[in-house]
Amino acid sequence: MKIVVLDGYTLNPGDNPWDPIEALGDLTVHDRTDPSSVAEIASEAEVLMTNKTPITTETLNALDSLKFISVLATGYNIVDIEAAGKRGIPVSNIPEYGTDSVGQFTMALVLELCHNVGAHNRSVHSGDWSSCPDWCYWRTPQVLLNGKTMGIVGFGRIGQRVGELAHAFGMNVLAFDPAASRDPGYRPFEWAGIDKLFSESDVVSLHCPQTQENTGFVCKSLLKKMKRSAFLINASRGGLVNEKELAEALNEGILAAAALDVVSVEPIEKGNPLLWAQHCLLTPHMAWSTFEARRRLMEGTAENLRAFLAGKPINLVNRDFLV
Repeated sequence: MKIVVLDGYTLNPGDNPWDPIEALGDLTVHDRTDPSSVAEIASEAEVLMTNKTPITTETLNALDSLKFISVLATGYNIVDIEAAGKRGIPVSNIPEYGTDSVGQFTMALVLELCHNVGAHNRSVHSGDWSSCPDWCYWRTPQVLLNGKTMGIVGFGRIGQRVGELAHAFGMNVLAFDPAASRDPGYRPFEWAGIDKLFSESDVVSLHCPQTQENTGFVCKSLLKKMKRSAFLINASRGGLVNEKELAEALNEGILAAAALDVVSVEPIEKGNPLLWAQHCLLTPHMAWSTFEARRRLMEGTAENLRAFLAGKPINLVNRDFLV
């Protein structure tokens, strides 16, 4: 079984060996692949593994040997799953590996907006505290989460974990999910529509997959419903947000701040308006990247491949399209 990994560096930059995959076939790992080269370097691949390198209809049509696609992530919008299904090629993802990692990182973003710890550290190192006439100071308003409201868009595994953490900080939780799941049991908790969630929350955190229907749904008209003191957090998919309109809203003070771990085009383009927006914290899509999460991702990928080889593929994302 010829296995080709298109972009393996972020999963294994040197500390997360490919041994579980290598044991299952003839493995070739590319750290990075230009999308235009996929058909060439994977021409003999029977199994193709990708994290963020797109696999389009045109690419699929050029890969005559391909039998299985394994997405090295939870999000799978980089694969044309319908075209793969029509070719009879199952596509699997890893639905759960980074729940705790992304949940923890989400709260790190929230807390950074509340306290600006990094900026105060730099201030102390630059000598501001040494020359201060008082025994303490703060350069930005300090925000208490207890008693405030966390609005969570997308209440799957990660959204639920963020809700638990917000509850632990004493926050009220509002949640929106088109497929509303079981009530989490803690209080205060309430299911809410998007308009109510955005208008009543002190922090809005996005944890939903990106679809054709919700691409760019966080737009200026929706942001105008937020409190001027509110924060927007996105550790899901950059395309959920209209970045130009978010930058305008931040610059106009429509909301207090935003913290984004994802953008619509990654790596971020030099002309992205969020780079110049006021009160906008940007991190390089790293919420998932703890060693523990990456190790679970590697093990989950091996499990998906073993199941496929046994004729019983699991975690299929294109079951409805398979012929």
